[in-house]
Parts: sequence; C-alpha cells; structure tokens
Amino acid sequence: MNYYPINESAARVAHEMNSFYTFKEGQATTEYKGQVDAAASMAAERKMLVDSIHHRKIDVLLDAYARKLADWYNKGFNIESSCPSVLISGAGNFPVRKKEKQNAARERHHKDYKAISGLLDRIQSVGAGGISSNDPGALNKLKEKLAGLEQNHEAMKAVNAYYRKHKTLEGCPGLDENIRQDLERYSHLGFIPTYKLSYNLAEIKRVKQRIRELENLAEKPPQGWKFDGGEVLVNSGENRLQILFDGKPDEAMRNTLKRKGFRWAPSQGAWQRQLTNNAIYAAKTVLQEMAV
Repeated sequence: MNYYPINESAARVAHEMNSFYTFKEGQATTEYKGQVDAAASMAAERKMLVDSIHHRKIDVLLDAYARKLADWYNKGFNIESSCPSVLISGAGNFPVRKKEKQNAARERHHKDYKAISGLLDRIQSVGAGGISSNDPGALNKLKEKLAGLEQNHEAMKAVNAYYRKHKTLEGCPGLDENIRQDLERYSHLGFIPTYKLSYNLAEIKRVKQRIRELENLAEKPPQGWKFDGGEVLVNSGENRLQILFDGKPDEAMRNTLKRKGFRWAPSQGAWQRQLTNNAIYAAKTVLQEMAV
C-alpha cells in the first residue's frame, strides 16, 4: 500500500486564499490518507471474495487510485491558489476574468474526481464471473483457461511474425475471432503490440501459479493449529483460513490482521481470509508478531 506525497505548502496557500480560519498542518495529507485507507480496506475485502489470480490486478488498481488521487489533490491546491476569494481580497479591482477561469478549472477538476472514483468501481468488479476456489471444478476450469490463454498467445505471436515478414496481414492464417477483435482494437498499428503479449504472459503465469496452489492443497490439505490465546482453523467448506481468539485482540493486533488481509466475520466469530498458501503464511506471521 503506497501513499503518494501531498503538497502541504500548496494546501496552505490554497487555504489562506479562501479562508480566514487557521490552517491545520497536515490536514490535507490526513484527509488523503483516510480516503486511500478506505479504498485499501475495500480492496482487501474484494480479495477475500475472488480467486488469488485476480489479486495483482486489484493491487494495480488500488495503487493507481492512490497516485491519481494525490495528483488530484495537488492540482486542486494550484487551482484554489490561482485567484483569491473576494472575501479575502476585497471587491476593489477584483480580477473577475481570472475568477471565471478558476471556476471553469474547478468544474473540470470535479469531473476528474468522478473518473478517479471510477477506479473504486473497477476494484469492486474485479473477478466478477471468474473462477472461484469454492467451485469443485475450479482446477479443471483453470486448466481450460490456461490452455486457451496459451493457444491465444501462440496465435498472437504467429500473427505478429507474419506481419513482420509481409508488412500486411492479408492472407494471414489463424485469424480466429479473438485475434480479429484484438486487431480491431489495435487497428492503428496493424499488429498486436508487445505490451498485450506481455500482459498475456503475466496472466498465464498467474493461472499456472493458481493451478499449482490448488493441486498442492488437494495433495496436502493444510492443517490448523492452536496457539497461546486461540486457534487457527482451516475451514474448507467456506474456503477460508480463520483465526479464532479466546478474547478480543487489542487494537494493534486488529490493525496487523487487517494489514495481512484478514477481516472480521461476525457470522463465523473469526478473523478470516481466502484459504491459500499465502493466507497460511500470513497467519503465521501475525502470530509471530503477537508472540514478540
């Protein structure tokens, strides 16, 4: 989870150009971090609902949200600093035209925020309709997905090789519907760009990793364990790794649990996250920190 810098000096100037109240040091950064923390909490909850192959995409979207939100804040400070409020400067010789430009910039800035907020909607939709680990046929479906990804990747490579040789795709074999859709998307290039192939390779790698993980879980089902003050439970029926405490953990421990991706489930009376090898490792890390 990355925070990006907020220009507190610009925030002070913007505040003083529009208000008589005393500027509170660090308030802009605090407000920004609060929004990012809320987004991070939402992203962690989404991760618990989807297969781990989608987790990297959620992280990328969350980082983009944090970065763009910081840029939005800093741009806003510049806009607010461009012309003082009439209450601050007084009405004499007030730069009306400059204020009109500022108001237009404010309106554009507001629209930019809507676009940034759209990233939160994208986080919420990641993995929708995907393959859930709760699905008894998840392993077979993932293998089918992998075969399709690998077949598509080879087809994309062949199309690009044909284009490099002939400088056209006229007469190119293997142009199935998926490839045709990609070519339409990149029609201005005439071929499929390298970054598309790189993304496909990354997706192949993630699916392979998830297949290995599910196979390992099937061959060697994980076991829970007891610790001083509670128990770690492998809940295969819910596909969750759960930590049950004898009493309510203190605030520091609750923050650690959240940071490691665990969320409180009142219906289960447990702190839990999706059952994966990473979850088991995270639980061990949490309990090690508790023992220190």
